[in-house]
Parts: sequence; C-alpha cells; structure tokens
Amino acid sequence: MHIQLPTLLLAALASTALSTPLSNKKRFDANTDPSTLTLQQKLDLAPTEVDRIALLPNPEDHVFSFQDATIGVTTGLGGHTVKADRSTFPALIGSSGSMTVGFIGPCGFNTPHTHPRSAELNIVVEGTLKGSVTAENGAPHMQHTLEKFQMTVFPQGAMHTEWNPDCVPAVFVASFSNEDPGVQQTLQTLVGFEDEVVRAAMGGDGVIDGKDLESFRKYIPANVALGVESCLQKCKIGMTGSRAVASYIMRGMGDDGEKQE
Repeated sequence: MHIQLPTLLLAALASTALSTPLSNKKRFDANTDPSTLTLQQKLDLAPTEVDRIALLPNPEDHVFSFQDATIGVTTGLGGHTVKADRSTFPALIGSSGSMTVGFIGPCGFNTPHTHPRSAELNIVVEGTLKGSVTAENGAPHMQHTLEKFQMTVFPQGAMHTEWNPDCVPAVFVASFSNEDPGVQQTLQTLVGFEDEVVRAAMGGDGVIDGKDLESFRKYIPANVALGVESCLQKCKIGMTGSRAVASYIMRGMGDDGEKQE
C-alpha cells in the first residue's frame, strides 16, 4: 500500500493536535460538578443566549449602578473610578463590552496607564478633562482638552492619562470593546520591577541609588491621585508626600495643556 507524503503529514498533525492540550481551553467537562462553578463560569458555558439570560432571572441582575457600586471601585486622593466588567457585572458576559465611569475631583489625576485588550472611547459628561496619550514608540504625543460631551479615543495598549485642570469635579465615561479590557498603571508597574532594572531604566546608579528608589516607591500615589502642580496651587490644595510625587510626575504641564519650559 502506498500512502502519499501529504496524507502522512496531515495524519501526524492531526494526531499531535489531538494529544496536545489547549492552554486557553476552558477546563470543564461532563464530570465537573456544577455546584463548584462560579456564575461567570456558568454564563460562559451556557449554550445559548436564552440559557445565559435564564441564569440572570431578575431585572436587577441587568442593572449596574456606578453611583452605588461597592465592587470594581478604585479610590485615591483625587477621586475614584468604577468599572463594570465581566467580573463586577456578569450580565456583560457575551456582550464583548464593558465600561468605566471616573469621578475626578478638583485637580484629580488618573495616572498614566494602559488597557492591554481594548481601545478606550472616553467622553466627558461633567466638567473638563485634559487627555494625554502616546500610542507607541515613534508615534507623536498628543494632548486634548475635553469639554462636556466631547470624546476622544485612546488606542488599545496606548499609554494615556486624564486629569482635571479645574477646582470643580469632573466625570468621564469610558467604553471598551472587551468584557475584560484590563488596566496597568505605568509608573506603579515600573517601580515594582527589580531594583537594578528600575535603576537602569532611570539612567543607572549615577542617577538614583537604592535608598532613593525605596523612598520614591513609598510615595507613589494610589490612583486616582492629586495631580498637576499649577492646578493644586490654583485650587489651594496642599502638596505633601504622595501628593507631591504625583505633582512631580506631571510637572511642566500647565493649565493650558502645553508643556512649560
């Protein structure tokens, strides 16, 4: 019997595929005890949308209050953000979307961060915000002033920030095309690396030593921080400790959004 080489190759590939576990495959089978599954896992496994809705039978299961939320809340000295994603609002599962609302106080500073799995559409619904973004290495840095009901887009994975230049609160709504867009605060992540890595990234031991680095880490502000120095002065908000570090991060940014020399 003569078997052509392509047939042998296909058979070998099929055998390999069947014997190799898929790392991203949900590890549930017929022997899985349903009582051990979380609601999110049950929603993922529901065969139809009707079955998924049946797992959320109450009207209140399909309503999320950003005003009264107790989960998905990130709070700092400059305000707080509230996220509705697949974890905090299971009704989103299957929707391919999520949302965050930011309540930014006077001079509040949503520190530089990225979203690894989605672009962000950001609309201001109260007050004014400054938006700042660099999409990637080689891309031009951009700044925007967003008034009420104006929107901008932050590309997926782009480092960006928002801050309130005024002495009154501002509110933004951010939508994402992923149920779990993720978020990574840039500076907080960087200083969490090994000391030698951080020192090298900042110019080496001649620029910063271990003692300085440890002192700096202690004062990295929690998000949402208090931000731009000119705004803090205008609104007569004191700058000490982590507030001063947040101000230092944004130093050189004037209320007009232009860099000051």
